[in-house]
Amino acid sequence: MKKILLILIVIILGNSCSFSYAENASTDDLDIFGEGAILIDEETGQILYEKNANKQLYPASTTKIMTGILAIELGDLNEKVTITDDVIEGLDGTHIALEPGEELTLNDLVHALLIGSANDAAVAIAIHISGSVEEFVKLMNEKAEKIGALNTHFENPNGLPNDEHMTTAYDLSLIAKYAMKNKTFRDIVKNYYYIIPTTNKKDESRYLQSSNRLLYSQKKIDLNGETIPIKYDGVDGVKSGYTSVAQNCLVTSAKKGNTRLISVVLKSQGRNIYIDTHKLLNYGFNNFDKNFLTSKNEFIGNVKIKNGTNKFITGVSEDDFYVYVPKDNSSEVKTNISLPSKLEAPISKGQALGKIEYFLDGNSLGYVNIVSTENVEAMPLYRQIIENYPIGKWWLSLIILFVFWRMILHIKKTKRRKRKSFI
Repeated sequence: MKKILLILIVIILGNSCSFSYAENASTDDLDIFGEGAILIDEETGQILYEKNANKQLYPASTTKIMTGILAIELGDLNEKVTITDDVIEGLDGTHIALEPGEELTLNDLVHALLIGSANDAAVAIAIHISGSVEEFVKLMNEKAEKIGALNTHFENPNGLPNDEHMTTAYDLSLIAKYAMKNKTFRDIVKNYYYIIPTTNKKDESRYLQSSNRLLYSQKKIDLNGETIPIKYDGVDGVKSGYTSVAQNCLVTSAKKGNTRLISVVLKSQGRNIYIDTHKLLNYGFNNFDKNFLTSKNEFIGNVKIKNGTNKFITGVSEDDFYVYVPKDNSSEVKTNISLPSKLEAPISKGQALGKIEYFLDGNSLGYVNIVSTENVEAMPLYRQIIENYPIGKWWLSLIILFVFWRMILHIKKTKRRKRKSFI
């Protein structure tokens, strides 16, 4: 196996670890059919494989990952949604035949979106959440930017073809990584079957089945000369997509043991989308070991505090930190601890005191902050003088004696004046 350079990506939204980019993190021996692809660790965002990961491509219905997570975060799933005329105007592709005036719960619509891939459900959700598709799309783009999907631009909530509606394999991995942290979202996308009950407009239930065959299908694919089912054990989401311009697209989450991975394949053809995904997941699960480097609150060292109410403060690691390293890589992960010998008060609990950075083959794997375990207040000025200057104690004593001596002289002088006044 060729040398693997490990890339670690920042997780926004509060992650203590910062990761750096490395170039050429792809492997050429996987022979991925899709035009764009990526494989990441779902927790840290570490990239294990990439192919044209930052090339803008059409996402098709994988767009609905963003629509779904916004619906869950911003809406009440138990709330009734009334379908308007705008929902069904000019829609193409997969739908659940919504009718104007029909009432469904937002929960049913989100299931129709993420399992049935219904384009009309996507529009209904957008209008319900934001009042219009245009306003909802603004939310989609704002959310993408916050997540770090900077090469993504949405024009609609369902992924129907639009020249400006583009994303990348890398951006989709970030969006999926974000969405899969939400339990409600996870609980929906792991299912491949759902029933929408009768409504005020429909006398029969609607039966939905996911087009993501990795969840259930026993149909066969040829993987490296071996005929195997499409179904992949451990897959628990997230979303497939297809249009004539986007071709087959698939975002997948899978878990084995304590390893959870996300793969993205864009612009593949036919069942090659499943072959590609099998290759990516097998590559991640079979070729990397999870290497825990630091545990949260692990003691790192003490730092002297200048002008503080405490002489020392304890530094600990801010969070767990681990990376995946190739199983056949004989190189050791090297550690560089940056921690000053002295800091000046005040110090706040949780304040970054320094960092631990990790390297493999000269490439930075990232770092975790070293943080303080307590607050340390600054000493009053007079105490700082005493502590910082050896003669300070003597000077302070002399000042006190001088003041005391002047007070005695003043008292004696006052008494003499009183005596004279009586004479």
